[in-house]
Amino acid sequence: MDRLDAMRVFVKVVELGSFTRAAAALGLPKASVSTAVQQLEADLGTRLLHRTTRRVELSQDGQACLERCQQVLADIEELDGLFQQGQSLRGRLRVDMPYGVARNQVLPNIAQFLQRHPQLEIELSSTDRRVDPVGEGFDCVLRVGHLDDNSLVARPLGQFDMASCASPDYLARHGVPSTIADLAGHHLVQYVSRLGGRPDGFEYFDGERYREQPMGGRLTVNNSDAYRVACLNGMGIIQVPRIAVLELLADGELIEILPDFPAEPMPVTLLYPHRHGLPPRVRAFMAWLEELLAPRLSPLTVASSRNKAGSARRSG
Repeated sequence: MDRLDAMRVFVKVVELGSFTRAAAALGLPKASVSTAVQQLEADLGTRLLHRTTRRVELSQDGQACLERCQQVLADIEELDGLFQQGQSLRGRLRVDMPYGVARNQVLPNIAQFLQRHPQLEIELSSTDRRVDPVGEGFDCVLRVGHLDDNSLVARPLGQFDMASCASPDYLARHGVPSTIADLAGHHLVQYVSRLGGRPDGFEYFDGERYREQPMGGRLTVNNSDAYRVACLNGMGIIQVPRIAVLELLADGELIEILPDFPAEPMPVTLLYPHRHGLPPRVRAFMAWLEELLAPRLSPLTVASSRNKAGSARRSG
């Protein structure tokens, strides 16, 4: 196995976190995968992976090697793409996005994209957890909310406008607030990215700037789907992208409250690790995703660029 193939094997082992899974994905014997990584380590004169019976972890040198290998492989794929214009995309694409965006927007439409490119495979991660795009081997990720990592290339797409909602049953029991002062005695469904964290309050615009009204809640969740379901079942008020609840509002299953006091819009951004050598399949997927989301986004405002990381609860 030559150096280039060994690099591909090494990257796949890191992406999948397992020699066994990498061997299955590449169609190689596990012994060949292990030998390829050992040979790469011998050629470079350093240990790239720490191996245990339960996991495979990158060493410090392994992290640096991974980034360079991904860049080299992407450059080669881009070179191939220069002479394959008009041909179908091929290979495997790894992407990550919030669960709500995947469920409501991407999954209902992704079959059309795959039909255009029958040789392309997509591994779609949909989670409310913020992944490490480089360390976990993602080609691109979609972020909703504040960006806290400037090591990646960012392509702003726009922003999701927000809606504050509650169920008819909840409002019948607690009343419909018409001012921020009326929120006294109301409950939020609390969202935290990690259970045990400090939940946010009710965010609103007072005509000059965005503020946060502290509010209590009897239920805390760490999943955007649970957040919405809890609201539907009368557990309290939520603040989510309007696009995530349009049908529920139209059907009367949820009711918007305090529309004159909106929460700060949430910026939507595509992130990817490489400035150069972006594979054609990654460029094509990002262009498709941008076109898909465009009708659902409003233009990005300056204010939304200050959106705080805690707003991840509203990703839909």
